[in-house]
Amino acid sequence: MIISRDSLRKSIREKRNKLSKDQQQRAGQELVNTFLQLDELKASQHIALYLSNDGELSTQPLIEALWNIGKQIYLPILHPFSKGNLLFLTYEKSTQLIANRYGILEPKLSQQEIKPVAEIDMICTPLVGFDDKGNRLGMGGGYYDRTLENWQHGSKGPFPIGIAHDCQQVDAIPTHSWDIPLPKLVTPSKIWQWNT
Repeated sequence: MIISRDSLRKSIREKRNKLSKDQQQRAGQELVNTFLQLDELKASQHIALYLSNDGELSTQPLIEALWNIGKQIYLPILHPFSKGNLLFLTYEKSTQLIANRYGILEPKLSQQEIKPVAEIDMICTPLVGFDDKGNRLGMGGGYYDRTLENWQHGSKGPFPIGIAHDCQQVDAIPTHSWDIPLPKLVTPSKIWQWNT
């Protein structure tokens, strides 16, 4: 029986939302230890991350660890003029954050703080689920698929890395032609790697 993307999305979100506050905090700390082992990190100065929402693995400890080793961090915002697309803005401790239409915190739009995607070394993508082939199930908006489209077609661009709880792995993700599989994914316990 093939499970629909919507029902898969619902069951995985329920699973990660059941994690206790302690489990979430521990997972966030373990993510830092695993992420800092990435080979790509040494050559990456400009890193796009995101602020966790809806039971996602907490990225705040990772952001702070990357700040501590001198990395520049950028957060996505919903593009105000190009529906379905993202912009990436500089994120520092003093950055003013506002809630977007999904209730997710993002930097307040400032033209001076925009970083072109082509100048970002690594993009860490949120996701709802993943399988052992590197297929990623997002929330369904396609924002990251559009952002990573050029990378998939071989042009220079940021290296995509997924971030997830271990419990977000499933046997198989039903895919569409526009889905962008990930070359790497980091969970608190492991670095997953695929030849995409």
